[in-house]
Amino acid sequence: MGAVTAALSVGLDIGATKTLGLVLDADGGILAEVREPTKPGADGIVGSAARVFDALRDATGQSLAGTVGVGIPGLVDVERGSVKHAVNLGVDGDWLPLRDLLAARLGVPVVLENDVNAATLGAAALSGADDLVYLSIGTGLAAGLVLDGRLRRGEHGAAGEIGHVPVDPQGNVCQCGQRGCLETIASGSALAAAWPSGNVPPAQALFEAARSGDPSAVVVRDRFTRGVASAIRVLSLAVDPASIVLGGGVAQLGEPLRDAVAQALLEQAASSPFLASLDLAGRLSVVPSDYPVAAVGAAFLGR
Repeated sequence: MGAVTAALSVGLDIGATKTLGLVLDADGGILAEVREPTKPGADGIVGSAARVFDALRDATGQSLAGTVGVGIPGLVDVERGSVKHAVNLGVDGDWLPLRDLLAARLGVPVVLENDVNAATLGAAALSGADDLVYLSIGTGLAAGLVLDGRLRRGEHGAAGEIGHVPVDPQGNVCQCGQRGCLETIASGSALAAAWPSGNVPPAQALFEAARSGDPSAVVVRDRFTRGVASAIRVLSLAVDPASIVLGGGVAQLGEPLRDAVAQALLEQAASSPFLASLDLAGRLSVVPSDYPVAAVGAAFLGR
């Protein structure tokens, strides 16, 4: 039993609405997957993670005594195992020593990482690439970087904060305090503001309306995809990755999103032989909608 358990790894993806946990075998195959609603605040987060972990133990029949990898939104100090500015989880103000709280509750070692960075590792594992940019299009817009096989966090943990690159001096004020950031154009929250959709996810409603020929929807969709393409262009000109992977909530659209962003990249390169020679559209892929990329990456962290 101990030998089998040692070959397994556990990853937890703690989000504002749900905590998703899974167990990977030695080859990276998913043996078990569990999700539970996330309760906010320190006690709520730890309790939600514990319920998921206990359910994974029950599902596998294993003690799962190895290191558990955890991805969580917010600013993460990996060395200290602490998080702050995870506002949607009820964590703000002082640093929360979440790694130690989780380790005490789960009874196993824990390693903590920002959720986008964890998802980047999952995207790298899925694609087999060791040089990759993962662009997460969720409520906000952020990227993760794996360069020459190494995750790049940056000196202050700000590597990949592409959403806060200002591109329009006359644009909307961003939550970061700057004006006209890419996140105000190319994010799930920007889509929701530009295309209110009731109970249907805004991205889905917008792309369906554009596909049916609604001229207003076409305008909103094209502005959004040009913004995503601009983020890809900036990232690619900075680090020239071998692969560019789209993920996050909006990427649930799948291939229609990839196709629209690829078209925007081709249009941006039409007047630039230099950009055209880089073939950014040809490097682009999207995470499959049923692949829990952040939890998989978190499990690899534990290894």
